[in-house]
Amino acid sequence: MNKLAPSILAADFAALGEDVKKVENAGAQYLHIDVMDGAFVPSLSLGFPVIESIRRNSIMVFDVHLMICDPDRYIQAFADAGADIITVHAEACTHLNRTVAAIKEAGVKAGVALNPATPLSALEYILEDLDLVLLMTVNPGFGGQKYIESCTRKIQELRRMIDGRGLETDLEVDGGIKLNNVQKVLDAGANVIVAGSAVFSGDAQKNVEDFLKILDAK
Repeated sequence: MNKLAPSILAADFAALGEDVKKVENAGAQYLHIDVMDGAFVPSLSLGFPVIESIRRNSIMVFDVHLMICDPDRYIQAFADAGADIITVHAEACTHLNRTVAAIKEAGVKAGVALNPATPLSALEYILEDLDLVLLMTVNPGFGGQKYIESCTRKIQELRRMIDGRGLETDLEVDGGIKLNNVQKVLDAGANVIVAGSAVFSGDAQKNVEDFLKILDAK
């Protein structure tokens, strides 16, 4: 089943609760929450208090994407704040197997993210342990970037890897996805779509509905 994960990085933070409720009421299944530390990526973003506050008012799956150094320090805290899925970057983890195990021990699903230039070989000995793989199709740190076209082939290759091993791992894609290119990403093999500015610019409810028409038809 295809799922839409609106990224609240692009939401109106002065009306965050309202924006979250809009996309939930429109049918979005996941809420993508980007956490940035100013070190692994240049920007700073959301922390525990924000996640805790919106958790109290939403039943969506909280898809927490940690773009931070040494994420092991905070796994339990993000689980306690309300994360349902915690995704860490392979590039940020010294001992990736240990980090994935810690996420599962915290009682949530485990994901691993790869930056555009990071090869799929980074997943060779961890893929079977994952609930989700997130392929970045822009370089992380800022919203509104253009989709990197060469990543389409990477999505296709990862889909073959997942299917070839008989796994049910979700393949999530994040970066530059809009209504005019989401079909290409789905055709390549993604089944979880992150969209930020394409959802929250303009009428968020209508944008979600338009995305879901395409996702549900696939």
